[in-house]
Amino acid sequence: MPKKVNWSWTSALVGAASAMAATALISAKPRDPTFHLISIKLTSFKINLSSINADLTLTVHVTNPNIAPIHYSSTTMSIFYDGSFLGSAHVKAGSQPPRSCRVLELPAQLDGVELAHHAGKFFADVARREMALDAKVEISGTAKVLWWENGFKVHVDCHVTVDPIFLDVIDQENNSQLEISVP
Repeated sequence: MPKKVNWSWTSALVGAASAMAATALISAKPRDPTFHLISIKLTSFKINLSSINADLTLTVHVTNPNIAPIHYSSTTMSIFYDGSFLGSAHVKAGSQPPRSCRVLELPAQLDGVELAHHAGKFFADVARREMALDAKVEISGTAKVLWWENGFKVHVDCHVTVDPIFLDVIDQENNSQLEISVP
């Protein structure tokens, strides 16, 4: 003889609400943003008596996979060649909506005199048409979910291989690490 089950709408609604809350918590877990260098464009090349500078524009694709919009402050990306500081790129302050992608154009300046210190390696890289560059940046800002506003820092380390003649991006490895400030 089958047992009669007591079923109530209240239990069903509590169960559904619990499942929705658990799903919201799982999807709200902060995830690291992603960065992808799309292109490098030479905008100017300046030769003075004491310096050689190259101005570039770095086009970067940024994805915010989180459910919260972010606001970030301006910062500077450091660019390295063969372990030596070669130049920097300026990241302007801004914001990004939740679960969105954005393309940023970062003005950069490279020091040709510093590159000249690595002339042997640079000419070997030009002959191979592969030049390895590293970049590091720390971006600070805030993310707001409902009425809670939390600070964050994203540490980004990039290793990019470019064609030094045509400035094409050949390969890249980007690692980002998100730190949330707990109030």
